[in-house]
Parts: sequence; C-alpha cells; structure tokens
Amino acid sequence: MTATKGVASPESPGQIRGSSGTRFRPEIQGLRSLAVLMVVSYHIWFGRVSGGVDVFLLISAFLMTLQFVNRYEQSRPVSLIRHWLHLFWRLLPAVVVVLTGTLAATFAIVPRTRWTEIVNQAWASLFYVQNWLLQKQVVNYYAADHSLASPMQHFWSLSIQGQVFILWPAIFVITGLLCRKFGLRYRSVLLGIFGLVFVASLSYSIYFTAAHQELAYFDTFARLWEFALGTLVALLLPFLRPGRGPGTVLGWVGVAAMLSCGVILQVRTAFPGFVALWPTLAAVAVIIAGQTGSRFGVDRILSSRLLVGLGSTSYALYLWHWPLLVIALVWIGEDHADALTGAVIVGLSLLLAYLTTRFVEQPLRSWRWPEAKRRRLALAVLVCLAVGATPMTVFGFQQQQEKNAIAGQDSEDNPGARALLPGYVNRVGKDARTLPTPEQLPADWGKLDGPCTGELRPQDPVLFAECQQNDIGADAAKTIFVVGQSHSLQWLGAIGPLAKERNWRVQAITFGACPFMTQTDEVGDECNAFNRNVREHIRLHRPDAVFLVGTAAVPDSPEEDLTWGLDELVGEITDQGIEVIAMRDNPRFSFSPSECAMASGVDDPRCRPALSSVLAADNPLDQLDGNFTGLSILDMTDLICDGASCPGIIGNVYVYLDDNHLSSTYTRSMADALSERWLGATGW
Repeated sequence: MTATKGVASPESPGQIRGSSGTRFRPEIQGLRSLAVLMVVSYHIWFGRVSGGVDVFLLISAFLMTLQFVNRYEQSRPVSLIRHWLHLFWRLLPAVVVVLTGTLAATFAIVPRTRWTEIVNQAWASLFYVQNWLLQKQVVNYYAADHSLASPMQHFWSLSIQGQVFILWPAIFVITGLLCRKFGLRYRSVLLGIFGLVFVASLSYSIYFTAAHQELAYFDTFARLWEFALGTLVALLLPFLRPGRGPGTVLGWVGVAAMLSCGVILQVRTAFPGFVALWPTLAAVAVIIAGQTGSRFGVDRILSSRLLVGLGSTSYALYLWHWPLLVIALVWIGEDHADALTGAVIVGLSLLLAYLTTRFVEQPLRSWRWPEAKRRRLALAVLVCLAVGATPMTVFGFQQQQEKNAIAGQDSEDNPGARALLPGYVNRVGKDARTLPTPEQLPADWGKLDGPCTGELRPQDPVLFAECQQNDIGADAAKTIFVVGQSHSLQWLGAIGPLAKERNWRVQAITFGACPFMTQTDEVGDECNAFNRNVREHIRLHRPDAVFLVGTAAVPDSPEEDLTWGLDELVGEITDQGIEVIAMRDNPRFSFSPSECAMASGVDDPRCRPALSSVLAADNPLDQLDGNFTGLSILDMTDLICDGASCPGIIGNVYVYLDDNHLSSTYTRSMADALSERWLGATGW
C-alpha cells in the first residue's frame, strides 16, 4: 500500500475519489471551493475574517481521517515516513512557486526596508512554522492597512495544517498498532482520543482567546479542536443519516450559516475561541447532510461542475490571493482594494491558481519516478526545499557582503546629527553607504546590554518582560530609569553611550503604544496597569533620575501636547527626591521620510516637510519649567530637523526607521550633544 491513494486532503485538492469502499463526495469538494471563495472575497473586498479558513482546517482533518480509517479497516499497512514524504512532495511544489514569485515581486515593488522581514517569513513559511513566527511578533492580523501586512502572512494556516499533517497520522498509526495488539476497537479508541483533544483544545482556545486573542489566533493548540471536530465527524459519519428532508434543511442551514459568519459575527476579537464553532459547525451540517438526492438540496449546487472544478485549484488559489493583494496595494499606494482593483486581483489569482495547478501540481503528482522508492521521495522533497530556499539564501549572502563593506567605512562617512552642528566639515566619502542599510533599518531600535538582573529586577512579570538594562553594576555613579513607550525606547541609542561614558546604570522599562501617564480612558487597561506598576517600581527603588518623553506630537502637524497627567507624575517623582529628565517628542509623519528619500531622493520636497508644518514654535514642556525642583527639560529637535525642513537622511544616516520613530543609528550620532545638554540641564 502506498500513500498516493485514498481520500484527498488539502495536499491533493483535486483528488477526492478514494480507494475501494470510499465513494466520491463532490459536495465536499464544492464546500471547499465555497470556503476558499469566502476567504478570498472577505480578504480582498471587506478586510474581514470570514471563517472560511476554519472550514478548510476541519475539512482537511475530515478527509484525512476517512483515509486512515479506510486503510485500517481494509488491513492495509501504512509507512509513516513514506506518508509524510509523499504528503510534502504534494504540498511543496505550489508553495515553492508562490514563495519564489512573491519574493520576486517583493524585490521589484516593496520598499527595501521590508525585505528582511518578508524573507524571514518566507523561511518560516517554507518550513511550516509561520504561525509561530507571527505569534512571536504579536502580529495584528486585522490591521486595516493590508498594504503593510506581510505577503506571506496567510501561511499561518498552512503551517498549522502542516504541523497537524505530521501529528494526526502518527496518532492514527500508533493507535492502530495498539488496537491490533490489544484487540481494541479502532474507531472507538479514536473517538476517545480525539474527543479529549477537542475538549482540551477548545477549552484552552476559549481561555487563551479571552486573555490574549492576538496570540491565540496563531496558536497551534488553540486550533487543534477544529481538526479534532473534523475527525470526530468522519468517525461518526456512518451513524449520522438525517434522511432526505432533514438533510436538505440541514444543508441549507449550514451553507447559510457559513456565508453569514463574517457578516454577522465580530470575529476580530473572538477567533479562534467558541465563536469559531459557528463556521465549523455550519460545515459539519453540510457534511452530515451529504448527498440528499433532493433536487432542492444544497448539495446539487455544491456538486456543480463549476464548484467541483474550482475545488481542484482551491489550494493554489488560497496560496496566491493574499500576496497578490498585499503587493498590489503597495504598488498602487492604497490601504485597501476598491471594487475594480479587487476584481483584477481575484481574476489574476484564479489565473495563477489554474496555471500552478495545471502546469506544476498535476504533472508532478502524476510523475511516477519519485513514488517508486522512499529515497526518491526524500530526494524530491529535498530538491523542493532547496529550490524554495535559494532566493532567501542569496539574499542572506548579499546582506553579509553589505555588512562586510559597511564594516570598512570610516567614522567620518556617517556623521548623522553631527552634520547639523556649527563648524561641521563634510568629509563623507564619495561611495560611502548610508546607514543603517535599508534592510536593517526597521530593526534599528535602541537597546541596552541585556535583560534586567540584580536587585533592580522587577518582580512583576509584565514589567520584567519589557525590561532591559546596561551592564553597569551597583557601583554606578548614577541610576537612571527610562520609562514610557517606544518614543522613550528610541533614545537608548544615545543614552547608552552616554551612560557608559559617565558610569551610569540604566534600566529601561517600556511598553509599546503606552506613554508614561496617569490613569486615563485614553489608553487600555493593560497600559494603565503597566504605568501603575512602573510608578510603584520607581517608588521602591528610588533611582537618581527618571527619563521620559513628556509630549506627544501629531503626524504631519505642528500640534503637540503634554502627555496626560505629566505635571502630576513629575510632582510625584520629584517629591521623592528623584530627578525627572523630560524629553520633547520628535516630529511625526503619515509616511516614512527615510523610505521616501530612498525612493525619490533626499532633496525631493515630498520627502522633507517644512519644519513649521510638523513642529510647534514653542516647546510645550516649557510651561512646566520652574514649577518643580528636579525637573530638567531636553529638546533635541534642532538636531532632528535642519532648521528649515525635516529630511529623511542627515549626515548620511537615515533619521527615521518608520513614520514616527528615530533610528538608533541616528540617535547614537546625537550622543555627544545629548551628553552636553543633559549635564548642562541637570548640573551633574
């Protein structure tokens, strides 16, 4: 027995005619087509999650279960290694084509600042761990601007499927061996195993979704119950015979529930918890209804030539639609697709899906040579992986060459903010590269030497997770706490060198999108709790000074306000004998000045807004000056903008890493100036 026969799973979307004893179920092929059409249309036109992917996961487990139960009941042996090799030999060719095509389009259209992220996601997609990478990065899958999403992001569901395609067969085979040895009933034991998986995974999913939905969305165990449900339905299917009338009603109710899921339910903050039971149970209803024999049954529509034919390309269609959407939006400079653009993307997705299926998947699936021997299958899989890895490997090699070239540059080649100081003499070499490289720029965040340790280590797990400090010990001349959000974190590029020079111990406790402020409804509960804990941490350890960003600029506007409750916080901290170093916020934009300079040149007026259009003439912090003993105010905006405009490149260094954060390389170039102003303001 080989693994090339049997009921299809997503790795063989066009072949669901099983081995002897398994009848063709065209309505399931049509159901799969309906699911992928839901995914594509909701992604492209509505920017919502449809529930179609959840149906896909359930169907894949349903078909896989029929395959393995059929083999066991016919006493046909299964080689796990061969099954896995065969499985990925069928899955990988289309993946390699899509990854290669997407990377080619990325290098041609997408800004270079995003290349490293996309290449990293391509590696994760090729090896079926994309969901773990996205979970680690806490990706917002529901971001309104799809043009900023990764074109590989949709591989999260295929990664979970790949993981289950390894786990499920192992369970089937091991259970079969145990049942034969101890004379147990195979179907009954499987019902018990997958019933436990269903209950445990669903319970975990409900809890984890309520606690951390953005992490749960990509979590493998939080999704296992959807596969387990498909398996349970397959195991119980012989006992579920609703009859023509009830089956007709059940089928229509299931399809209606499926189609309405993304419209009626707010899945944004609820999936994959109990709300995902809606689309999955809807699919179960359609599967149980089966072929009703009624001319009014929904199975007649699902079994139509159009939907069954589309089912053969559903795998490739899912693979192609998302990268086409993301790259098209980047190309046209929009954050969503209108009706016409969406129609073009759908049409192109269908065309590429057909071509991929017709000229890649089908020829390779009918090629007998790899199936003849296991080592040939292994070789075929390795060749697929090697071909898929080639563009990423070449990219990595080029990046290493770039790093080697940069290492040889003179310090005068990248003066950064020093180019704005009086008396500066330009000594930048003719061929000097701008730093950091575009590929390194998005990750050019300020950082200290490592996580927090010693007596200052926060006991609160949330604070500790966001905490870092330099390697200066308890004998430090001063202890500085850097608090707030990313606009405080970005100054570590300058504070770090200053602290090393002056023997200061620096601890940074920051939380993204959470300015250091008093309790307010303007931020969420997590931010308010974080700030309360930071204030307590300051009270317990009494550093010499607290550094924070005390204003908040408005993108593309000179409007700028003090952060909420700043006067109260400054009073609270200075009353404890702790100094406060309040930094003015940097100008913010609705675009990346650095990316603009890369694309159009630093002298393009669009890339260097007038200073008066993005920065207020007066520093809002000045209204606190003299009100508190121990408050020092810093303003570095004259070294962020050149006096007339705010360009994306100054002194051959990229100023911004995105539309509102300074690059660490640039803030590091301000270290000497910051040192002078800090010491002058504090009198240290």
